[in-house]
Amino acid sequence: MINGQTKIFGILGRPVAHSLSPVMHNAAFRHLGINAAYVAFPVTDFRKAVSGLRGLGICGVSVTIPFKEEIIPLIDELDPQAATIGAVNTVVNRDGRLTGYNTDWLGAVTALTAKVSLKSRHVLILGAGGASRAIAYGIIQAGGRVSLTDIDAARAAALVHDLGAQAIPPEALETCDATILVNATPVGMTPDVDGIPIDPDLLGRFGVVMDIVYQPLQTRLLREAEAHGCATIDGLQMLIHQATAQFELWTGKEAPAEVMARAAYQALGANL
Repeated sequence: MINGQTKIFGILGRPVAHSLSPVMHNAAFRHLGINAAYVAFPVTDFRKAVSGLRGLGICGVSVTIPFKEEIIPLIDELDPQAATIGAVNTVVNRDGRLTGYNTDWLGAVTALTAKVSLKSRHVLILGAGGASRAIAYGIIQAGGRVSLTDIDAARAAALVHDLGAQAIPPEALETCDATILVNATPVGMTPDVDGIPIDPDLLGRFGVVMDIVYQPLQTRLLREAEAHGCATIDGLQMLIHQATAQFELWTGKEAPAEVMARAAYQALGANL
């Protein structure tokens, strides 16, 4: 029941109507009997939206495309890991003081290591945005080596400079000897379900392919990867694991991970 004591959490993004974060976090609140609600905030003016978190006493938010880097100068404090990554996906409001964190890297590493050890492995990341920064950081922390590519060469160069990866021009991907592939671009997301971020003929060289797109759950990239004999990781895995870490930052309670995962998969008409 929503009443005058209900704590409000949410997600800031554009677009954001497709997000499964409300489904997961509200399922967790209900399961633990926490008087809280999580809603999607479709942002039209990001600076005013962040100011509104303080003005309305919003307890915490997730931050998604395209604001994970843009939010940094608008908040009061950065967790050291988020500062190193250069991107924020989680904000905690403590008495009007906004602190930014990054749980994407935890989500990515947890999803990947469920399939493969990252130590001494070479990973190719497609994209150089905020999610890519988190994923690259996590892989490096786990002992892996990162190459990445982006059509925006300057953005790729900035990520390489900040985190210590290798940039590869999109037209030279066939020269990369990585054996793990991560798509951190929105290519293939509904409604662009026929989109694929890499030449399918290159997929046979990878043992594991992860897509952070989760609508549709089985993207064209994952279908093509399976056809080439790759092990695959769908986008909900990273989403769920980063969300459990967010929940614990906001509430101080252990997240009901299975409840959150079940809610997310059911929302897409799938089973765990």
